[in-house]
Amino acid sequence: MANGQWYPPEWPARIRALASGELTPAAPRRAATVMLLRDGPDGTGPRVHMVRRRASMAFAGGAYAYPGGGVDPRDDRPVRWAGPSLESWGERLGVSPAEAQAVVCAAVRETFEEAGVLLAGPGPDSVVADTTGEEWAADRAALEAHELSFADFLDRRGLVLRSDLLAAWARWITPEFEPRRYDTWFFAAVLPVGQVTVETSGEADRTEWARPADAAARYDRGELLMMPPTIATLRALLPYTSAAEALAGAADQDLTPVVAEAELRGEEVVLTWPGHEEFTRHVPTGPRAPLEGRRS
Repeated sequence: MANGQWYPPEWPARIRALASGELTPAAPRRAATVMLLRDGPDGTGPRVHMVRRRASMAFAGGAYAYPGGGVDPRDDRPVRWAGPSLESWGERLGVSPAEAQAVVCAAVRETFEEAGVLLAGPGPDSVVADTTGEEWAADRAALEAHELSFADFLDRRGLVLRSDLLAAWARWITPEFEPRRYDTWFFAAVLPVGQVTVETSGEADRTEWARPADAAARYDRGELLMMPPTIATLRALLPYTSAAEALAGAADQDLTPVVAEAELRGEEVVLTWPGHEEFTRHVPTGPRAPLEGRRS
């Protein structure tokens, strides 16, 4: 039985076009996504918040993912900041301090927009305890519609961004043959005490708190559709016995960017994700080649 690897039917043709020099890669857009964690009942390990993207979405429709999205040009505006310095974040993320702020702000903003969870508080040692209600919903809608910048939102509510509640986990760049490309940083965060996730985003048609091992098994059986970075980061959560332990484990994660490579070998193009052999595909190059590439 095939697993749930997201593999659009148009990819083989685009892979062949890239290998032959007929396709010019698009520039990737910076993005951030957050693995929001909480503990399961009775010491059964962490749960991760996952959303299923609507089938109508142009990119990864129907696939399970984490809350996230592209960096807004206004995400680099100054905000009240708690936690590691921008210089420290820049070193960890491999970018300039200003770019690091934009990526971290995008991660916090998107988590609020899509899950209703806000990693910010009145002071550097506090966090908002409740983000439910009409006023919070209105702010989420204004942020999602780009009517309100995240900096203005925090300033109006007198909030400090808690960057110390985030931990960088991985970095994946969409393959060169994909027309919609993203340079995405993956973060981990623990659900703040008192806050709850809410279904706020029009991009998702289902949300759930999943036990990583269960979600990975459903992917392996072909029941859940996921992009390679989603299932890879999900599997990386398997060793941890609590949300706090997983968050602490982020410090050991490698942030070297992972990007797929397409190499012409004889009568086929071999698609690989360095360091992640399970995603390898072999795509025939002939004019009558089938659309679906075979796995290794």
